[in-house]
Amino acid sequence: MQGKAIQRRLAERPVLPRAEGRIAAIDLARGIAIALMIVSHAVSGLYGIRQLPDWGLVPVHLLTKFSSSLFILVFGIALAVAFLPRVGEADWPARRLKLVLRGLEVFFWYKVLTVVEMMAIFPREEILDALLYQRFPIWVEILGFYAIALLWLPWVLPLWCRLPLWSRLLLPVAIALASAWLERHATFWGIEPLKAILVEDADHYTWGQLSRLPLVLLGLVIGEALLRGYWTAQRGRVLLAIAGGGASMLLAFFALALVAPEATIHDALMAVARNVGKHPPELAFMLFSLGGALVILALCLQGGAAAARWLKPLTLIGGDALKAFIFHIVVIFGVFRYLLEAWQVYTYPQVLGIGVALVLGAAGWIALTRWFREARG
Repeated sequence: MQGKAIQRRLAERPVLPRAEGRIAAIDLARGIAIALMIVSHAVSGLYGIRQLPDWGLVPVHLLTKFSSSLFILVFGIALAVAFLPRVGEADWPARRLKLVLRGLEVFFWYKVLTVVEMMAIFPREEILDALLYQRFPIWVEILGFYAIALLWLPWVLPLWCRLPLWSRLLLPVAIALASAWLERHATFWGIEPLKAILVEDADHYTWGQLSRLPLVLLGLVIGEALLRGYWTAQRGRVLLAIAGGGASMLLAFFALALVAPEATIHDALMAVARNVGKHPPELAFMLFSLGGALVILALCLQGGAAAARWLKPLTLIGGDALKAFIFHIVVIFGVFRYLLEAWQVYTYPQVLGIGVALVLGAAGWIALTRWFREARG
């Protein structure tokens, strides 16, 4: 009987309840991802990774490697919680249009911030090449991934809702394997930017739509689990599964480091801190990054609304991530790099302090703009 019950469950298609209110812990998790990203960008944009002392790489800069996986994972979770239960309803076309328009808004800011990032560093010709997808920026490129994903993912969410559970669980793994194969073997007709956008390329710092799609799909699966169990007695089991998955990935990372020939765990951690295996994604880096992201996510969900209140600046950032992203890129590259010519002017501790100040500044900017909007009615 139990075997038949499992078979029925694996064949289920998602019929999801609507969220019983906003899950503030999701904003908190997104805020932590953005905060880690801001600190990382401040360090790499004002000081440079190659100049970091060993203690700056491990443990300080190492912790920021959780940010990208956590950000993309929460993107998928938010899609599931806010939109999956609405798929197929009468107002779904309007909601789908809202997502697409959001994608166009993000795409606009991606191109504007590309200019802001590059104007102090590159000549006009190379900036124009980046705007025309002949090359890519670095620090704002994750915004480009987010923008393109929002333009096409809303159209496939109905297909996701028609898939049985077993295929929804296997699809992230299958796409990860297919993307890795394509990155290594497919030529994409010699169009290098197309390869970079889809599956990443070693010569470009991009986030591939297919190579990072497994994180989005994993977020959809977790979001489904939260819709079913976050407000019920099953919450503990859901959070334990998330935390257990993250801990297992971190243990697998350390196990790989132990069996690697002529290497130590410290060497493996230093490699991750130096972004080895980040673009295109490799197993060791992704085990560490995603494992840590899942643990952080589980802790945020366990803390719930109380943690979101206690860590209000991070929750504010997570609730308006685009505004926080715009703020820190403009300050780092528009003010410090372009106006003040502050490349490697400050010491590493000072740059860390600037990164933390930018996190608080972004939260303050979001709070101020909200106050202005509410004051105007």
